[in-house]
Amino acid sequence: MIWATRGKTWGNVFLRDGGLADPLPTYDRVIAELGENHSGWCRVGDLVGVRFEDPLGRADRVGRAIVHEFVIDGPLAEQINSTGDAIELIWPTVADEYDEFWDAPHPPEGTQE
Repeated sequence: MIWATRGKTWGNVFLRDGGLADPLPTYDRVIAELGENHSGWCRVGDLVGVRFEDPLGRADRVGRAIVHEFVIDGPLAEQINSTGDAIELIWPTVADEYDEFWDAPHPPEGTQE
């Protein structure tokens, strides 16, 4: 899983890198299919891209909605056929983690797979 988002005071970062040394090319290729929409999903080959606003309605320090973007592969990707599916299946796996640091002054160091 690749997961990119921002926090209350820090800008967009990868919080999960999908085990890739450089997740940016894969992320860019898949997420580009979503255009400028704040919410949506797409399938690009075996990968699923999804974007949705923070389920708890959190915003950054200037009031912009926090948006989470994911690139999913493997069996989980096969289960996603809508943005709702993605929120239901992905958010519970990262919600507690995000709760811990979304309002920290800096993003967590390093990324996870």
